[in-house]
Amino acid sequence: MSLPPDNPFDETYFHTGPYARVSYDRYSQYWWSNRFYARLALRHGPRSGRVLEVGCGLGHLLTWFGNQYTVFGTDINPSALAEAQKNAPNGQFSLSSAEDLSAFDTASFQILIAKHVVEHLPNPETGISEMSRVLAPGGLLVLATPNLDSPMRKWKAERWIGYQDPTHISLKTPAEWLAMLKKYQLKPRKVFSDGFWDAPYLPLIPGRLQKILFGAPGGLQAILGWSIIPLRMGESLIVLAIKQ
Repeated sequence: MSLPPDNPFDETYFHTGPYARVSYDRYSQYWWSNRFYARLALRHGPRSGRVLEVGCGLGHLLTWFGNQYTVFGTDINPSALAEAQKNAPNGQFSLSSAEDLSAFDTASFQILIAKHVVEHLPNPETGISEMSRVLAPGGLLVLATPNLDSPMRKWKAERWIGYQDPTHISLKTPAEWLAMLKKYQLKPRKVFSDGFWDAPYLPLIPGRLQKILFGAPGGLQAILGWSIIPLRMGESLIVLAIKQ
């Protein structure tokens, strides 16, 4: 694919802005997040087959899938894809937008993961349509995106995490995302959230203490691989949807 001349997802993307604070070390929040989303897919999806992560970034999430799966990743960041191939050497990676998955056959994947991707798309409905097309009937979509219904959005206003990345150009309400999924034969099985992990939220109280108090439910959910936090109790909308 040809990249737009103003493509913001270049080699600096994962080292600037919100990502400048991210640690890729074992047991970091990033590590646990990738483990959590992979476990959701493994628990709720088919036990074998082909897995596609759209917007795979550095490829760490795909390393959680065993030999019974063939893993694929796409991204529009060439530098990230080069790192992804190193991190997941058995994966197959391609330079592709979520809005154009024409490199893949219809109904060719059993699991598709789009972790905080759709909010970056100029035409997210096209992306959802393409994801539905390449998913086989009975296949699982794991989708996550900022949750506009989070009470912390109003509390933190312009400091809210969903507004911190300037490439978040397609923020929508959960109702809008769910309607879009249903339009393209993706039936939500579970709709939940990930807790309040973007502390501090309150003045005067030490930030580290707030991270423990606010982040404990989401941390426990991530460790156990559950999907129990209500939608309005977290920063992200997470959907497990089945292709009809």
